[in-house]
Amino acid sequence: MKIFILMIMTMMLTISSEAQNKSFYDFTVITIDGKEFPLSSLKGKRVLVVNVASKCGLTPQYAELQKLYEKYKDQDFVIIGFPANNFLWQEPGSNEEIAKFCSLNYNVTFPMMAKISVKGKDMAPLYQWLTKKELNSKEDAPVQWNFQKFMIDENGNWVGFVAPKESPFSEKIVTWIEKE
Repeated sequence: MKIFILMIMTMMLTISSEAQNKSFYDFTVITIDGKEFPLSSLKGKRVLVVNVASKCGLTPQYAELQKLYEKYKDQDFVIIGFPANNFLWQEPGSNEEIAKFCSLNYNVTFPMMAKISVKGKDMAPLYQWLTKKELNSKEDAPVQWNFQKFMIDENGNWVGFVAPKESPFSEKIVTWIEKE
């Protein structure tokens, strides 16, 4: 019996350590036009992950995000937008409607992913990793609102986050992008 209990404990510890050892690159997401997008394709780049919404007081941040992307995209930096309808139904549109909105209103050229859930029982696996210390091994960072920004280093490690109301050009983000 002792051996059986020891085997179960060992197996649980192994499963737990494997979950903590996941990196950003272990996830595959779906683009806004329905294609699989392995995040491992971003190896070597700093990635800013942002949950976005088109009917929010912070929606004008799309313009700043686009400017940030244009400024640094040639320096191994990328932004990935994840539309989410978790906060007061501020992203009600379909993926097609969201893509059209972003293009027409903000000329967004950074990669946009399919609409997901960033909190609650149906939270996307990537956002579980982004928000839970037990999975990212760094910090609990529940999504507070639309336009929360997560920083992922060039090795797929969680670096930190910036609150929704902070500008994409905040000192924390710019310093992180520009560091050698």
